[in-house]
Amino acid sequence: MPLIAWKKENLQLSARKKWMEKTFLAALKSDVVLENSATTLNHSMALVQRMEALLTQGNGSDVILRVQTLNTDEVKVIQVHSLVLTLQSDVFDELLQTRNSTAMVLRESPDCAAVFDKFIRYLYCGDITVRLNQAIPLHKLASKYHVWDLQQGLTQYMTQHLSSDSLMGHVVSWYQYATQIGDVTLQNSCLQYLSWNLSSVLQSAEWSSVSEELLLTLLQRSDLVLQSELELYEALEAWISQNQPSVEAAKSALKAIRYAMISPQHLFHLQKKSSVMLKYYESVRDLLFLAFQFHAASPIQLAKYFDVNCSLFTPRNYLSQAWGSPWVINNPTRDDRSFSFQTQLGPSGYDASKRVTWNALFSPRWLPLSVRSAYPEMGSLQPTRTDGGRPRIIVTPATSSPDFAGVSFQKTVIVSARKQGKVVVRHVYNFHQSTEEAGDFLLEADLQRRASEYLIDSSLYLHIIVKPLYHSLIVAKK
Repeated sequence: MPLIAWKKENLQLSARKKWMEKTFLAALKSDVVLENSATTLNHSMALVQRMEALLTQGNGSDVILRVQTLNTDEVKVIQVHSLVLTLQSDVFDELLQTRNSTAMVLRESPDCAAVFDKFIRYLYCGDITVRLNQAIPLHKLASKYHVWDLQQGLTQYMTQHLSSDSLMGHVVSWYQYATQIGDVTLQNSCLQYLSWNLSSVLQSAEWSSVSEELLLTLLQRSDLVLQSELELYEALEAWISQNQPSVEAAKSALKAIRYAMISPQHLFHLQKKSSVMLKYYESVRDLLFLAFQFHAASPIQLAKYFDVNCSLFTPRNYLSQAWGSPWVINNPTRDDRSFSFQTQLGPSGYDASKRVTWNALFSPRWLPLSVRSAYPEMGSLQPTRTDGGRPRIIVTPATSSPDFAGVSFQKTVIVSARKQGKVVVRHVYNFHQSTEEAGDFLLEADLQRRASEYLIDSSLYLHIIVKPLYHSLIVAKK
């Protein structure tokens, strides 16, 4: 090829390359402009309204649901669309495929039949308004027809509304329902709420509806939060009188009371004045005798002859003054606070006159080890802190004493919060004498937020409880 022709072709290729590059860049720029100017138009609410109108008016309906209430003549008729039902539920899909006519009969319990139209509306619109007394029947329907999103949402709703006010209470019925269907998460949430707020539950109408199984489950727990063991006995006495359980159930419940945690004076009174105690005295006589021995002897003497690690000698979370003290910390993120209070050395009559002074220190941020013991008994202080720390609480005895022999102290810090307008226990932290502080205390709390779920009117509401635990003596083999 001649040199001139070759150069001419080269120039043409170069020009074509530049033109292609220019065209590509222009197209890319156009795409970017189109991409930057893209806008999402959201008319989903209008679609929901049309779907609701479709259900209400029954336009284009190809299926008639006849919802019959069991053991009655009541029938609720709902016009629906098979496409919507099959999209939302595989159970409806199967039922619709096997039907012989446009009408389909569904038999439901009275509580489920009452909310069935609300349940069907959810299938069309994807939202639902739930009341406390509707949670269980709606959950039943969601489970029966495999509407899993609704089922999970209702479980979450019940978990978050345990503290809501209702005329006859609802937590006990939710617990019993969760036990029946095997929902362990909801069951444990209900049980924890009842345990941590038992004192208010005992005074409510809901207490009489507690089943024998739930009653015995609660009585076996050591994390119950209540005023005293005497309060628990009196509530149990009322429950037995009202529910008239079997003899064995009543005996089992009475045996679960920790009589050693009740003062001798009150034990004498119960022996003479309690109608339930008089009726079942033989079943608890040995426990009462052991409780009186506990009140008469020192912990060391008692440990020589009895297993003091059993539940009879283990305190629960008692709120009465002898066991601890409330502590309200205003503006808890501001600075460190200290607080002193007294408790009884032990619950036995032998130690009734002995007191222990405790120092509590709260720090909104990390408190260096070097300054943990350098705080006064009262007032506030501002020791050196490191940034980015988390809340800490430390509880230590002000002095040591020979009376501490054979006894260790478990410290419990109760954090209260307001939920659905009611003050309830938000969390319970436990730590022993060897640690002096709770390692996970307020680990997930954001105290900087005024609306923090751990604060009430910008204040931290604590209740510190000190529980003496007795040690069994280790006898060396000869």
